[in-house]
Amino acid sequence: MFDQGTLRDELQSLKVDLASMLGSSREDILGRSKSRADAVAEQIKAAVSDLGEVLAQEEDQIAKLVADRPIAALASAFALGLVIGLALRRH
Repeated sequence: MFDQGTLRDELQSLKVDLASMLGSSREDILGRSKSRADAVAEQIKAAVSDLGEVLAQEEDQIAKLVADRPIAALASAFALGLVIGLALRRH
């Protein structure tokens, strides 16, 4: 039923893995964790920077739209305020 050779190989593999984990120093594990955290932080910073650029472009576009049609923008904002107010009132 059980293949003793396969079981022995698996146990030996686990033993080697455990020995390597125990052999790793705390500083080594901390260093690897810190480098991974730094890499993730850099990715997040890049994503936030890209988002900021996109939002700045959209802000300029909205400002131009409002400047071109101030009455329509004011009416739209008023209507949106009414809809939000009614929606909040019902809940």
